[in-house]
Amino acid sequence: MSSRLVAVFTPFENLADPRIDRTRVHDLFELIVVALCGTIAGADTWADIERFGNDRLAWLRTFLRLEGGVPSHDTFGRVFALLDPAKLVACIQQWLDDLGREIGKHIAIDGKTLRGSGDKAAGRNPLHLVSAWASEARLTLGQVAVDSKSNEITAIPLLLELLDLKGATVTIDAMGCQKEIAAKIVFGHGDYVLALKGNQEKLHAAVDKAFTTALEAEVRPSGMSRHVTMETNRGRRERREYTVLPAPKSLPGIADWKGLATLVMVLRITRADGQEKGEVSYFLSSLPPKVKTLAKVIRQHWSIESQLHWVLDVTFSEDASRIRKQHAPQTSAMLRRLAVSILSADTSLKDSIRGKRYRACLNTDTLERILLSFAVN
Repeated sequence: MSSRLVAVFTPFENLADPRIDRTRVHDLFELIVVALCGTIAGADTWADIERFGNDRLAWLRTFLRLEGGVPSHDTFGRVFALLDPAKLVACIQQWLDDLGREIGKHIAIDGKTLRGSGDKAAGRNPLHLVSAWASEARLTLGQVAVDSKSNEITAIPLLLELLDLKGATVTIDAMGCQKEIAAKIVFGHGDYVLALKGNQEKLHAAVDKAFTTALEAEVRPSGMSRHVTMETNRGRRERREYTVLPAPKSLPGIADWKGLATLVMVLRITRADGQEKGEVSYFLSSLPPKVKTLAKVIRQHWSIESQLHWVLDVTFSEDASRIRKQHAPQTSAMLRRLAVSILSADTSLKDSIRGKRYRACLNTDTLERILLSFAVN
């Protein structure tokens, strides 16, 4: 067996098997490895993973025993439905720690609905997953599931408990702009940048007034600074004007916002097809009022949409997935997110995520290089 490939997956050997002994035909470790390899190589359903396993059986047996052969798609579905999602996430986090992956200093938290996981006949809503994304390393660090977007407020604190926040800056959209969440990040020795919208009506109005007053003043307030960026993409031009202010002590309820140091205003002006549109956004942050640093962090937040959520839908067909049983939507989603991380981190190929998946499907040497690249970088 290939000891190098076995070493890549070693942490999965510690994952608790939810099945009773007498029903085990296939080893759990081997079942997860086949599923992950298949997912990287283009398999989007349990049936596809079974096909991958049978077509690549000779290669898989260079590092796995597979004494019972390749599990059926029903077996994959049943086992992943029984797996405890929290234990799987903990196992993956341990794997990242063991590999010594540098995650960088920015963590974006955002939610995504798995539209195909709902079942109207059974009265079950689609699953909503809140994920933590290390934007610089392109790694999913954890996820928590809820049954609707409105429950993100309860899911985010649970997700934060799974993360090492020391020295990190956490960005969250308006749903996570809560005093308790800000405090949890600060107590974890991290910093925050939280989008502020109408769900904090009085605070939003006060922040809007603070910037209006500052911008109209004859003398620029102490600590205020601005930064402008310009981007052009496929005929669409976007100008972003970032303005930061030290949080005024007169701000309503400022004492309740742990560590609040800076207010941020972002004016986005877009021009496309001869039309111009403007939009203003506000943010609360525990970081000092350094405008370029805050501009970079706010821009990085959207990588969770472009580099994770968009890839999951377009390249992994996540919205079309009909996986619904028990824990299977969560565990299969974590498998897809891990596959995105592995493919994103790969340095052995210069290609898109889709291109890497296709090439890994065609050639096991390519798939092996992608796996080993993740393990050594």
